[in-house]
Amino acid sequence: METILNSEITCPNCGHKKVENMPTNACQFFYECDNCNRVLKPNEGDCCVYCSYGTVPCPPIQENKSCC
Repeated sequence: METILNSEITCPNCGHKKVENMPTNACQFFYECDNCNRVLKPNEGDCCVYCSYGTVPCPPIQENKSCC
């Protein structure tokens, strides 16, 4: 299965959506919304903002590896 590197992240504060390219060598713990400037952090139990707010989980999770 091919790893998907793009995920549409949705801000839970304002609903703004943006497609982002996910890093393959690190987890992204913080993400600043371009619309409302709120800094997003992963939900409890998730390793990164893509696993919490994205349409596709981060590459390590897709590959059944442990995340950062």
